[in-house]
Amino acid sequence: MIWKRSAVLRFYSVCGLLLQAAASKNKAKGSQGQFPLTQNVTVVEGGTAILTCRVDQNDNTSLQWSNPAQQTLYFDDKKALRDNRIELVRASWHELSISVSDVSLSDEGQYTCSLFTMPVKTSKAYLTVLGVPEKPQISGFSSPVMEGDLMQLTCKTSGSKPAADIRWFKNDKEIKDVKYLKEEDANRKTFTVSSTLDFRVDRSDDGVAIVCRVDHESLNATPQVAMQVLEIHYTPSVKIIPSTPFPQEGQSLILTCESKGKPLPEPVLWTKDGGELPDPDRMVVSGRELNILFLNKTDNGTYRCEATNTIGQSSAEYVLIVHDPNALAGQPGPDHALIGGIVAVVVFVTLCSIFLLGRYLARHKGTYLTNEAKGAEDAPDADTAIINAEGSQVNAEEKKEYFI
Repeated sequence: MIWKRSAVLRFYSVCGLLLQAAASKNKAKGSQGQFPLTQNVTVVEGGTAILTCRVDQNDNTSLQWSNPAQQTLYFDDKKALRDNRIELVRASWHELSISVSDVSLSDEGQYTCSLFTMPVKTSKAYLTVLGVPEKPQISGFSSPVMEGDLMQLTCKTSGSKPAADIRWFKNDKEIKDVKYLKEEDANRKTFTVSSTLDFRVDRSDDGVAIVCRVDHESLNATPQVAMQVLEIHYTPSVKIIPSTPFPQEGQSLILTCESKGKPLPEPVLWTKDGGELPDPDRMVVSGRELNILFLNKTDNGTYRCEATNTIGQSSAEYVLIVHDPNALAGQPGPDHALIGGIVAVVVFVTLCSIFLLGRYLARHKGTYLTNEAKGAEDAPDADTAIINAEGSQVNAEEKKEYFI
């Protein structure tokens, strides 16, 4: 009996082992039929990268992340590499996700997720680290710049990966004709990019903002900029503005000398006919204004305003003619009688022309009618033709035409 019981136990043990082996084999086949799924990741230098590995069906089979140097980072939920930047995000039979914070350029490379079936299945995920370009700097400007000088500005930025793009703007309008240079940095991972802008300045460039803009995918659509405001020195431009267009005797006249230049010319110099102002008591200079009191005919002449700065000198002239107020008030208006006479003559000439034209046309019509009478071909004129036609034509009465 004991022997029989022992045989039965052995039989059940063998059956259990066979069933367990079959189950293990089926589990292995379920895992062996798939590969882990990963995705490439792009992150900005200094940011955090999330590496995720997933399997749709997994029967207690382990997942593992390893770095480009084939060092194991995590085996299931167990951390294998001592790096405080690497943390576990999620660990299950279907997923293993880890994070890498404060990513540096040296972290870039190919990471591997392994599914420990027989044989082991792997999937690769490439971590791309973007190098952020440094804030650009503009060089080559020395203040001030003289009008007409050739200016060369250079904008430079380092540390970009891939190489950044540099664009120039002048008062928000892009400048296309520039030079571009790209150099690899010493770490052989990032780039230094520079761009040079050449242009000749004039007075309209004074106060203009020149902007260098750096575009890069790591900047999240917010470009970095550097700005340089131009300071251009130029000779003055001068214009004289009178207070009234018709100066009259007894009135006052203010001549304003409007001058623009950089540096600003101050003060201005007033002269008359090439010499000093003849009557300082009536001709008062205040800043840029010349005030002439109680105008008279002796004030007629050419007044000159001269402005000078450190760059050069310029001037403008104004010819003063003092008008007699009585003459201006007594100036006759349009001569309506003369205009009426001219109109009458024109009408008379028009009527005469119409009368003569009608007479001319009537005479030619008579000639045509008399030529229809027989024997009238040789008549010297229309009247003779009518007379000749009376005796030789029975129905001549129908063709007669008389002239006054």
